[in-house]
Amino acid sequence: MEIYGASRHLSQINLRFDQTFTFRPTTVRCNLFPEAKEFPELSTGNQMFILGMGFVGKFFAADLKNKGWVVRGSCTSTGKKKQLEELGYSAYAFDANDPQDEVLELVKNHTHLVISVPPLKGVGDPILYHEGLLERALKGGRLRWLVYLSSTSVYGDSGGAWVDENYPVKPESELARARLAAEEQWLCFGENLGIAAHVFRLGGIYGPGRSAIDTILKQGPMSKGQKERLLKDYTSRVHVADICRALHASILHPSPGKIYNIVDDDPAPREEVFEFARKLVEEKLPGHVYAESGEPVLVSKKPSKSAKRVSNARMKKELGVNLRYPSYRSGLGGIMEKMAPGS
Repeated sequence: MEIYGASRHLSQINLRFDQTFTFRPTTVRCNLFPEAKEFPELSTGNQMFILGMGFVGKFFAADLKNKGWVVRGSCTSTGKKKQLEELGYSAYAFDANDPQDEVLELVKNHTHLVISVPPLKGVGDPILYHEGLLERALKGGRLRWLVYLSSTSVYGDSGGAWVDENYPVKPESELARARLAAEEQWLCFGENLGIAAHVFRLGGIYGPGRSAIDTILKQGPMSKGQKERLLKDYTSRVHVADICRALHASILHPSPGKIYNIVDDDPAPREEVFEFARKLVEEKLPGHVYAESGEPVLVSKKPSKSAKRVSNARMKKELGVNLRYPSYRSGLGGIMEKMAPGS
């Protein structure tokens, strides 16, 4: 199957949609933490639908519910639906191959939409494979804001140079090219429906339950992909709590057609991150040592390729996002502090 929209002039995406807007900078906080009490204005009449209730979706849903939002979401199986319902979420199993009218009607009656569904090889974005049906179903509804969660993989390898949203994109894999095609499609989709549509290019996502610390404590073997990523000079990453902050900021300051890099201030080698995580574990949870077949988690081989350092300047300037975790050090430190001894 052909990925819809892949033949468009993707290299012009930033020029076509990168409009200039005036913003009032604000400091925002994510209510994953007790002290976060901002955004009282978000508690009246707003309804969020999250297509793809995965790691980010569940964290954002919890934060929104604490602020009084009505939150619903989709997943890919009845098993995941049951798990989400046990956590207190209204969830719907959604088959992208056969979109159900009742689910589309639900989405239509929400005010905000987050799309957190990865592309599929040979298909592209599975939701937009039925773009015409989706557009007809949602036309005339309550939706006024949406964001597509993409990836910084669309930039490819910059040789270690800093890249911002105006940097020429050159995705190197089929999935990264599908991400780029989906970005343009969702921006066009929002424009056609008169919805403020945005793209967030996320760095490597981590947080409680999904971090270098958790990898070390699991004491299981690394995947091939994890080993390969250890050999890169730089990896840009972002804590899930700061993704929440960026989402809230965009809701308060919608900017139709804008693309934002959502990353922290400190792109760093994964080897460095794992070394820091290992020291935290040894200090706070002595006795936990990660090894694979007698070999340490870290590798001594010289990095085989540079990657990229992704800039978050636009996110800070235009959305006013004040990162809670500007570096992997503060992020991993926060995760470790919340872990009970012996966990």
